[in-house]
Parts: sequence; C-alpha cells; structure tokens
Amino acid sequence: MQQFQQTIRLDTSGQSLLEFTRKVAKIVADSGIQTGVVHVYCRHTSASLLIQENADPDVQRDLLAFFQRLVPDGDPLFIHRSEGPDDMPAHIKTALTQTALAIPIAQGAMLLGTWQGIYLFEHRIRPHTRSIVVHVMGD
Repeated sequence: MQQFQQTIRLDTSGQSLLEFTRKVAKIVADSGIQTGVVHVYCRHTSASLLIQENADPDVQRDLLAFFQRLVPDGDPLFIHRSEGPDDMPAHIKTALTQTALAIPIAQGAMLLGTWQGIYLFEHRIRPHTRSIVVHVMGD
C-alpha cells in the first residue's frame, strides 16, 4: 500500500461554503494511487467539511440560511463567547456536521457522484485561513 499526504490552505471570506473539489482531485492524481481512499480532514473546531451538490448555488445559500436559523449567532443561551457572538454557534455547527471525509478512489479518480463537490463550511463571521489535510492511501 502507498500513502501520499498534502495540506491545503483555504482562505475564507466569512460564513460560506467554499468548494475545493479540484484541489483534492489534483492531489489524488499527483499521488499516483489508482485504487484506494482519500481522507480529507479539517484541522479546526469552527469549520467543517461537506459533500454537497455543486450544480445549483441555491443549495449552498439554503444550507447557510438553515444553519443560521438552527444555531443563530449571538444566541443568549451560550456562555462561550471568547471570540465573539459567532464563537459557540460555530462550534455547534461543526459538531452537527463533520471534520473528516473518506472518498473511494478507482482508476486514479475520486468516486464522487455527478453533482457532488467537496466543501469547506466556514462557520465564523470573519475571514480565516483554514488547514485541510488530504491523505491518499491505496495501490
């Protein structure tokens, strides 16, 4: 079994969904691995990862609106506000989603569905630079 690992840095502009499928696909291609799995890991507690539709941008807008309604910034329920009113809501949104994805690889490419894309889900209001570890394993 071969392994290949690379870190991606993504700059966000605040609360948003940022697609980075092509960056992961390039790492998979560069690895030379034909059959295996790619593990994508977000090294943060206030941002997460999603596999979501990438054909209609309304999907991303609706996801942002839903999560804002579900866990609104500034909710008086939360005590933890060390970094502002979006601090604890960002942690809850991360807990409700995921920080790691595993995607199978066949013939040197990810086996994503036709309309699936890999997204960083930024939960904080202000811009951040996020670190994503991409680890490819297989033959």
